[in-house]
Amino acid sequence: MKALINYLEAGMPNSMGFDDYIALTEQLAAEGKTTGPNQSEVLIHFTKLNLTRMRRIVKSYAPSAEITRAIEALPPQTWMVITEPWCGDAAQTVPMMATLAALNPNINLRLILRDSHADIMDLFLTDGGKGIPKLVAISPENGVLFHWGPRPAQAQQMVRDYKAMPEPKPEYLKFAESVQKWYLADAGKSFEAELIDLLK
Repeated sequence: MKALINYLEAGMPNSMGFDDYIALTEQLAAEGKTTGPNQSEVLIHFTKLNLTRMRRIVKSYAPSAEITRAIEALPPQTWMVITEPWCGDAAQTVPMMATLAALNPNINLRLILRDSHADIMDLFLTDGGKGIPKLVAISPENGVLFHWGPRPAQAQQMVRDYKAMPEPKPEYLKFAESVQKWYLADAGKSFEAELIDLLK
């Protein structure tokens, strides 16, 4: 955790607010680029697609009364979100995180890019991998309060099941499409439920 402590004490350089993250994604989409070392056509395509997804969720997501009460009762803390604009899972949940954080002035939401903060990402691996997004709640007094991610449990199980399939398995892009359909049908309910459990 020393890397995280040092990063917090340094003021979280190179972190950004959600509006800056959207602006970065807009710039990348306009320039036909993405973040990180992999500038493949697939990831550039996902960056553009994710911008559309995030804009839609920002407009449509309405937090439930239960999670609103839970968020509004939180004491001061920082929500550090590890993400990348090309990540489909991030596009589905990071806008909800931003909406929820905005409900409470005690929450300082800061986003960092995974591939620029490998030492911090390594503290929050999932099944040994660098799955994102990761939401890490941090208190000045109590350190890491909780962390969530990279996706709701049901979607995570879909990923595990896909990885465990024998070859030849369905191509990844078709599988990723099925996960996005799951997100649409779920409409944020699983994310909210899991976050409420963590806040308790």
